[in-house]
This record gives sequence, structure tokens and C-alpha cells, in this order.
Amino acid sequence: MTKATSSAPSQRMLRVGEQVRAAITQVLQRGEVRDDLIEKTVISISEVRMSPDLKIATAYVTPLGVKDHDSVIAALNKNAKFIRGRLGNQLRQMKYMPEVRFRDDTSFDNYQKIDALLRSPEVQRDLGSDDDQD
Repeated sequence: MTKATSSAPSQRMLRVGEQVRAAITQVLQRGEVRDDLIEKTVISISEVRMSPDLKIATAYVTPLGVKDHDSVIAALNKNAKFIRGRLGNQLRQMKYMPEVRFRDDTSFDNYQKIDALLRSPEVQRDLGSDDDQD
């Protein structure tokens, strides 16, 4: 019997991803990473997606109050091995310590675009015409 493959993450992947997110957040909050750019930037980690084998953790981050997200993402990726080493205390129950990769979280930008579309006069006009028919 073969297991059906799905693109949706398993409960285990979601649970471990949340544990890794919390552990990375603690490392960054304690200021353990000695990098000027990372130390002076507030970084929000919205999600960590785990690979099916739990060996790769992709963290989606948003540097707050910074125009150049790429430089912060590059600094995080440069320090990824150090951060991975600091995760051990919080994730000691894991068989393998996952490799950590950082990516820019663009979901906030997408939400803003959707919000702007919904507030546009064209959409408001269309929404208003539905109310007239009721």
C-alpha cells in the first residue's frame, strides 16, 4: 500500500515548524547573533516550513522598518549555521538539527495589494450594485 502524496504539510511538519520558529525567535531576541545589521533590526518570523524529512527549515521573515530586506535576509543566511547551532537547547528532542534557510516573507505585500483592490472605486461600485438588487 502506497501513501498518497500531498503538497499539504503533515501535522508533524507543522508542529516542528512552529517549534523551530519559536526557537529562532528566541535566538534573535536574546541577541546571540553578532551581526550589526541583525542586532539593530526588528525581525518578524511569520512562518517556518519544514521539508518532509524535517532536515530543512525555511523561515519566512520580515525585517520591520527596513527598506532593503535583501541585505537583512543575506545577513541571516550568512549566520544560518551559527543560528542552527544555537537551536540545540530548544530542539534537543529532534533526531537531526534542521538546516535553516531564510526567505523574505512577501505575504504582507500581497495582503496590502488585495486590500487596495478591495477599496478601489471599481470594486466598491460593483459591491454597491449588489446591495441595490436585494
